[in-house]
Amino acid sequence: MPPEPPVLKRILVTDNLAPRGLEVLQHAPGFAADVKNRLTPQELLACIGDYDAMVVRSTTRVTAEVLEAGKRLKVVGRAGVGVDNIDLEAATARGIVVMNAPSGNTVTTAEHTLALLLALAKNVPQATMSMKQGQWEKGHFMNVELFNKVLGIIGLGRIGSEVARRAKALAMRVIAYDPFISQEAAGSLGVELVDREEVFRRSDFLTVHVPLGPDTRNLIDGKAIAMMKRGVRIINCARGGIVDEQALYEGLRSGQVAGAAFDVFVSEPGTGSPLIGLENFICTPHLGAATEEAQENVAVAIAEQVIDFLERGVVRNAVNAPSIDPELLAKIRPYFTLAEKLGRLCSQLSEGRMQEVRIEYQGEVASVNTAPLTAAVVKGILDPILSGSVNVVNALPFAKQRGVRVVESKTSEEGDYASLISVTIGTDKLPSLVAGALFQKSQPRVVRIDEFSLEAIPEGYLLVFSNMDVPGVIGRIGTLLGKNQVNIAGMQLGRTRPGGRAVSVVNVDSPIPPPVLEEIRRMPDIVFAKLVQV
Repeated sequence: MPPEPPVLKRILVTDNLAPRGLEVLQHAPGFAADVKNRLTPQELLACIGDYDAMVVRSTTRVTAEVLEAGKRLKVVGRAGVGVDNIDLEAATARGIVVMNAPSGNTVTTAEHTLALLLALAKNVPQATMSMKQGQWEKGHFMNVELFNKVLGIIGLGRIGSEVARRAKALAMRVIAYDPFISQEAAGSLGVELVDREEVFRRSDFLTVHVPLGPDTRNLIDGKAIAMMKRGVRIINCARGGIVDEQALYEGLRSGQVAGAAFDVFVSEPGTGSPLIGLENFICTPHLGAATEEAQENVAVAIAEQVIDFLERGVVRNAVNAPSIDPELLAKIRPYFTLAEKLGRLCSQLSEGRMQEVRIEYQGEVASVNTAPLTAAVVKGILDPILSGSVNVVNALPFAKQRGVRVVESKTSEEGDYASLISVTIGTDKLPSLVAGALFQKSQPRVVRIDEFSLEAIPEGYLLVFSNMDVPGVIGRIGTLLGKNQVNIAGMQLGRTRPGGRAVSVVNVDSPIPPPVLEEIRRMPDIVFAKLVQV
């Protein structure tokens, strides 16, 4: 019989994607990409169950209902920056990675911001319209210079930084508010980092470059506008809703705000906004990323990211999971396996109601981005409890939902191992600790269980038991396992002192029947015995 054709991974594209992005998807070996633009919500619900991934822009609404219907769905790619059309909470709960392409339209959005800033300062649109109407109102359109004016930037990320560089070239003084940027990073751009209220008070021009979320919705409201200089000019090329449009309308009419320029609106198309009718308000129809270069960049970027994720597990530019670029993935992949196995082992050894997870990274591993490793540990911990419904995307939210605190710490000091990962689970009973290291840089080993040092291979089924260190215990267990056809693949012993307590890890080739495990627990000198699977 001829071999069956390989199962293709299927990708659904529901919005207009630049041709080069489609080419990447359609020519990737092992993938099939379908383009279905302008689907109704009902049509999308009917077909999404057949796809492993979907790629959207801003038109498609990826609702919780859509995500629920996507039984095979593993990743949603947004060709652009904003993901407010995707239900992130629902995606995270289902373990679906949501990625965007934040870099592809950085330059063009920064350029558009500067274009609006200049047009606003020089009254270009109003003067153009006047001339088209046969007027020559030279004295009516008095404008202002940018030289030595203060530009305030809210959000000094990729786009905000590019705006700052261009504004400095125009000899503007640039100040910024961004709680996630260091003084050193801002200083390298020639930007003065200040608090938000100071940006409001000092700016002659103010531009926003932050995502829309609960903390940034109506960030610039009536109270903020009242703090500003009379005659301030405001630009928004980020997301509609960051500036309170009603408060801005009142500020423009009163003269508190001399002018404003928007590329984005709360409700789009924004042609119905009352702002449109004001002479000191200029606007464009969401053109910030509307260049051929930007559309091609984001399309190719998201196509490559989706394929990389489905093919190799590479997570880049994820908005709901730790991102792992190929270089970092190559470096941490062995640690990733170790981290998850340590979590699974510690979870199955712990007793009582889980309250806290402490993860310590020591030595070389502390120098890398450990966020993906922490997610892997927590995934391993929750896996035995949640029966496979958890992954690195939803592990931390699941832990938070269950009231489990996750604490991460690092130290670059090396101990007995070049790198060591320690996992402690705190419960309402006694804490459980396991630690692991890589041997020969790729082979996971458990090197500590509670206070006992040992070198065990975390693979398959493990019989973990603690006993008083007296002769005959291990022999009796080995005899019992052999009698019941359970083959021992390996064994490691750890003890604190002769005659005290000891811990043993026995690798077995098959599960130990419950009656046999119960018999082990009833043996003299056995403190505890558990069968775990890692």
